[in-house]
Amino acid sequence: MELNFDFMLHTLYLTLAGIPTTLKITAVSLLFSTPIAFFIALAKIYNVRIAKQLATLYVSCVRGTPIILQILIVYSLLPSLINEAAKQLGLGFNVFDLNSIIYAYIVFTFNTTAGLSEVFRSALLTVNRGQLEAAYAAGMSTVQAYRRIIVPQALVVALPNICNLTVNLIKLTSLAFVMSVKDITAIAKIEASYGYNYIEAYLTIFVIYILVCSVTQLLFSLAEKHFGAYKAAMK
Repeated sequence: MELNFDFMLHTLYLTLAGIPTTLKITAVSLLFSTPIAFFIALAKIYNVRIAKQLATLYVSCVRGTPIILQILIVYSLLPSLINEAAKQLGLGFNVFDLNSIIYAYIVFTFNTTAGLSEVFRSALLTVNRGQLEAAYAAGMSTVQAYRRIIVPQALVVALPNICNLTVNLIKLTSLAFVMSVKDITAIAKIEASYGYNYIEAYLTIFVIYILVCSVTQLLFSLAEKHFGAYKAAMK
């Protein structure tokens, strides 16, 4: 079997245009999931009854179902139900007119929030509760104590897990093509379909994902060193 290197170079050039879409989905998912995940973590730590029960159920549902099923529900089932309800109510709203990338934002935010909440919860629990009490004694409010003392220390512990979650999220976004989003994988599959050059296309995106994930890990490594220096200064 001979590889078509001309096709691989051509596909590489085209798939590079999909990197911004992949990174945009990753960034938006992390942006929206971070505050929600943080409050879910706090609800569990402080045993807020109803919130904790709902959060536990939510995390269990997300972890217990494959993401492809979540995609099919959000992209196929829910829009059909919403559209039918809109028709019954006489609303001139067609949910199918929405940009498909919005569905990607919803699915990956929904999925990421569950994992990120557990990362935050475990990281916050590593900070000695005595530091929070000391902050109260110094006249700080709970928000000030968390912003100035608890969160910076917990972030150092959480960064490696956040890095793993981000890298996994970047890889999971390859399923966005199911929702007709033209990311890295979708572009490669479309190009491969013309001449059935799937092996070359998959090898090309294999290299691209390795490079993107390696750069992401490098950036997190630099962040760990930065916040590690902050933690050392706190001691």
